[in-house]
Amino acid sequence: MGLAEWFWHHEYWLPPGATWEDMKDTAGSHYPQPQDLLLCLPGALILTTTRLIFERTIALPLGRRLGVRDKLRPPAQPNAMLESFYLQLGRTPRQEELLFLAKQSHLSLRKVQTWFRHRRGQDQPRLLQKFCEASWRFTFYLISFFSGLALLYDKPWVWDHNLCWVRYPQQPLPPALGWFYLLELSFYCSLVATLPFDVKRKDFKEQILHHIATITLISVSYCANLIRFGVMVMLVHDASDYILELAKLLHYLRWRLLCDAAFVAFALVFISSRLLLFPWLTYHYFVTKFQLFPISCLINLFLLVLQLLHIFWSYLIIQMIYSIIFQGEKRKDARSDTEESERSEAEEPARARAEPAQSQG
Repeated sequence: MGLAEWFWHHEYWLPPGATWEDMKDTAGSHYPQPQDLLLCLPGALILTTTRLIFERTIALPLGRRLGVRDKLRPPAQPNAMLESFYLQLGRTPRQEELLFLAKQSHLSLRKVQTWFRHRRGQDQPRLLQKFCEASWRFTFYLISFFSGLALLYDKPWVWDHNLCWVRYPQQPLPPALGWFYLLELSFYCSLVATLPFDVKRKDFKEQILHHIATITLISVSYCANLIRFGVMVMLVHDASDYILELAKLLHYLRWRLLCDAAFVAFALVFISSRLLLFPWLTYHYFVTKFQLFPISCLINLFLLVLQLLHIFWSYLIIQMIYSIIFQGEKRKDARSDTEESERSEAEEPARARAEPAQSQG
């Protein structure tokens, strides 16, 4: 048995008693085929191109018209030694390193500190860049969520989970659901492709793990024809994502009251959908009504990964709400929108005041 034949053996991908023969297209009935997933590659390219066009022709002019302006940041003066340290050893040198650099560069400690502050400022994402990125994601998530609702509202298996597995895996794939599935996969592939260029956020590692888990779940569930279950999981996730991006946009626009309202709505929808509806959905639709086989065990593992991420992000959201209500801290962007660069910039004044010789979205 060859490697490919072993990998695609029906005992791994389908429940006991089912074979790939049951998944062959017949007259008037189409079933998911693994090769369909290759469409996500040109799909990701198309979405990335669409995003670039959208950001330049719609989001950027809209942001400027609404008053979004980048802060004027003084450039760091050219200095080869400091630049080498910045690139190779770190963006925020310790006190003893600052003293050493000041001595070697024949500059005062204050000037070295100022140089690193200005140099970090050069690498921070611009406000317009963050506005454009949030605009694109808000638009996609909004369209995706309400398109998913339109596709699912009249499906009887959405409202009765017992119907979700009738005649599985011989469940023909409606073309609209198939394209919706591949569109979601293409979008997450495009997010991975643009990670090096997007705003790097405080939960960057968690976002990478989330994208890997999501792409794996979409791909595997498509091959195993778990479309009905998979599309409901997608809809649960999209329910809060567009509200998060809306809250970011309002934050960048400094529309405080609307931002607060959007943030509260996001927190309520996120926690209720990710900590209540998602585990209920996976338990009732997948665990209790579905016979386990190798791929379903793998899906359960990645669903658990997603649930742990949901708990982590919910903790951050609750912590943020607590800080705002009981400690009066200034509003920051929800969940993953607290960029490392912004945190460093906010910490810089306090760190500077702590230095003995001083007069880090």
